[in-house]
Amino acid sequence: MGKQVDNTFTWVIKNVSTMQAHKSSRYKQFVVGGCKWRLIASTEFNDLSVSLEVPIRESLPSGWRRHAKITLTLVNQLSQKFSRQQETQQWFDQNNPRFSFPPILDLKVFADKYGGFLVNDGIMIVAAVDVLEVIGSLDEPEKSQSMDVKGFQVLPSQVKSVNCLFERHPDIASKFSIKNKSLKTAYMNVLLSLSETLHQSPKEISKDDLSDAKTTLAYMKNVGFKVDWLENKLDELFKKEKEAGVIRMQKIEEEFKDLKQKCSSLEALLKKEKADVLAARTPSSFFVTDDDLIMWLPLLMLCIMIILVDLF
Repeated sequence: MGKQVDNTFTWVIKNVSTMQAHKSSRYKQFVVGGCKWRLIASTEFNDLSVSLEVPIRESLPSGWRRHAKITLTLVNQLSQKFSRQQETQQWFDQNNPRFSFPPILDLKVFADKYGGFLVNDGIMIVAAVDVLEVIGSLDEPEKSQSMDVKGFQVLPSQVKSVNCLFERHPDIASKFSIKNKSLKTAYMNVLLSLSETLHQSPKEISKDDLSDAKTTLAYMKNVGFKVDWLENKLDELFKKEKEAGVIRMQKIEEEFKDLKQKCSSLEALLKKEKADVLAARTPSSFFVTDDDLIMWLPLLMLCIMIILVDLF
């Protein structure tokens, strides 16, 4: 999942253990300063590293350059004060399209020793890119400038949603104490995504979505958001999922019962066919029936008479 407001891009990377096991990379793209940027997360052994690059450098016009200030924050999802931050300024051009930060997380050490960075096999990264100097033409149109709503910087398209949140739940951020602008933006984006997810139709929400929502909801409560109304909504969705699961189970049981009956009938038919085949292969035994006796009785009587005449 990735969300952007103004110059800040928030990325929640899921299933980090899968990345670690396969030494893989993932990326997300966004636009800042009229330029496409790509944020890349990769693993090598236990280290998680993040890089920022200008994608498709071959297509950049001659003389294209960007001077940018980059702030990378690894968010502690249980306690913001323990979040880790790196900051640098770099020039990007065709010859130097990429900057790699030093490894930001030792997955094994931090998973064992420190809590909050790797939660539910996921991490949260916030990248803020301030373009300080532009040389050459712009590649992409600028994103709409952010607007302030109740102390949170949001896009114009998000203003209505954020205002609705505060109208319906005036005290939603009464205990939210984080001051960092980028982190405030990141958490508001996550809260909007969470609210949007939980208000979808139950048929559109998977079990994984509900599990992720439960974990994310815990993050929101931990940083001070009052989200009891979302907890109630989540409980309702879990209840509906359970009811739907019971219905699915009953349907499967009925289908299984029918299948067992069909298998039983086929098994009986198979036994009969085997018996018929074996009977056809067995040599006939000599059996004297009543019809046989009636047919051979006159001849038998004649033979007995002849024998008796000879004897006397």
